Amino acid sequence: MRFQYLLSSLLLLLLVGRPAAAQMYSRTDPFAHTFSIVARDPATGEMAVAVQSHWFSVGTSVSWAEAGVGAVATQSFTNKSFGLRGLALLKSGKTAQQALDELLSNDDGRDVRQVAILDNQGRVATHTGKKCVDMAGHQQGNQFSVQANMMLSDKVWPAMAAAYEANAKLPLAERVLAALDAAQAAGGDVRGRQSAALLVVRGTATEGPWADRLIDLRVDDSAAPLPELHRLLSLDRAYDHMNAGDLAVEKNDMPKAIQEYQAAEKMFPQNLEMKYWHAITLANKQQVPAALALLRPIFKQEPNWRTLTQRLPKVGLLTVTDAELKQILAL
Repeated sequence: MRFQYLLSSLLLLLLVGRPAAAQMYSRTDPFAHTFSIVARDPATGEMAVAVQSHWFSVGTSVSWAEAGVGAVATQSFTNKSFGLRGLALLKSGKTAQQALDELLSNDDGRDVRQVAILDNQGRVATHTGKKCVDMAGHQQGNQFSVQANMMLSDKVWPAMAAAYEANAKLPLAERVLAALDAAQAAGGDVRGRQSAALLVVRGTATEGPWADRLIDLRVDDSAAPLPELHRLLSLDRAYDHMNAGDLAVEKNDMPKAIQEYQAAEKMFPQNLEMKYWHAITLANKQQVPAALALLRPIFKQEPNWRTLTQRLPKVGLLTVTDAELKQILAL
């Protein structure tokens, strides 16, 4: 025990005594040579970070954002602490440029860093270290910044900026993905592609991060991460319709609920989950024949949904009569 205590104490002294400025690469701060965008929607105040790279799980190191505060992309020789520390500096009242200046002021690895910071007013600050691997650079615009390193060509980040500006009518999430698509079309990462991520937060903080992270999607390992990220975003939008349908049910607005459920099912017609809960809602609203029509093909395709249905009355999620339940389970 005494030996373990002495060893722990020695490690603590080494960690405390080690200057933060000396950090260039560690297991917890992986390389993330990549292209990314930080952006704020002037109309909604929402803020986003989107990224793609030929590196595993890029979203766990590059993308940082907090509602009402700002967004950070830290890449090249990544320093993950720039994400948390950058947001903390913004939260303390510093502008994006002031926060970036402070992060770099004592960083011996600044020449190999690439960092972009966006504050809640839409101000951006970007740094591309002089030793970032070519092709590397960044471009700022109205409430956004695009940045890239280790790219096939120097056309990548200008293509991102042009695409973002050309898609001003799209929702922020779709707009930043358009920038990533343009980067890939311009050549993208010289090594290829592997992972991607999309993070969108509210413009102002509400009840907490669980409510303020509007979109948080990652593709950690894929031969085609951007198409998969687009698919996940569409699925996220479809489940927004499902949630809206549930809310309409709570308010006893059945026409609205059915409209929302149908919108979700139209986006993903093969998704049994969406059809199933739509059917259960109909059954709970005494529309058993309509529910049966939806449940019949679901039970045929996957009998376990029938098993689940048997368990719902016990917890109050299915409130039909015994006769109606028997009719449903007989499908």
